[in-house]
Amino acid sequence: MDFDLAQTDALLSTTRAVRKRLDFDRDVPDGVLLECLDLAVQAPTGSNRQGWRWMVVRDADKKEALADMYRRVGGDYLAAAAADSNNDDQTGRVLDSANFLAQRLGDVPVLVIPLIIGRLEDNSTGAAAGLLGSIIPAMWSFQLALRSRGLGSCYTTLHLGAEAEAAELLGIPDHMTQAGLLPVAYTVGTDFKPAKRPPVSEITYLDTYKNPIV
Repeated sequence: MDFDLAQTDALLSTTRAVRKRLDFDRDVPDGVLLECLDLAVQAPTGSNRQGWRWMVVRDADKKEALADMYRRVGGDYLAAAAADSNNDDQTGRVLDSANFLAQRLGDVPVLVIPLIIGRLEDNSTGAAAGLLGSIIPAMWSFQLALRSRGLGSCYTTLHLGAEAEAAELLGIPDHMTQAGLLPVAYTVGTDFKPAKRPPVSEITYLDTYKNPIV
């Protein structure tokens, strides 16, 4: 199979965390959402258990309740975002957009909460990597599929500080873990660009952490 590398690379390098450019007024059809989820579940999972589940929230009251949790739990972070709102560097812009999303989260057409069967019984790195590593690749595939269809999203986790409260609101069973929250909407324009990143030669090492690869 020959891929169009230019298109593939553009998709991978311009799938941004979209907040301010989400279209709050345009409906997201179930068919488009399910197409993207069909692609998402092609992602690999630990031991091929395929324990992912997807909670789609459209109800206005439930979306606003989740938004309230998001703002309440993320208070300190969002306060920092407000304080940095005039900062022109990349971090300042990200914090400002995070604060914007928090204020408008209940207005997003669809909120998607990715779930994975299981709970972390300990704090070991291996356990966390195994559980979350079985859902996060699918989440990223979902976001790439959205981007290719003119929609956007961003991976948020602030509401997880109230995970039990969110589970009660949505009837999520105790044996499920919420891996984040994805606001989903069409985007205002599609002209996203690659972000500024450090050269990989400066952050990649060969055989030992003291030995840069280049």
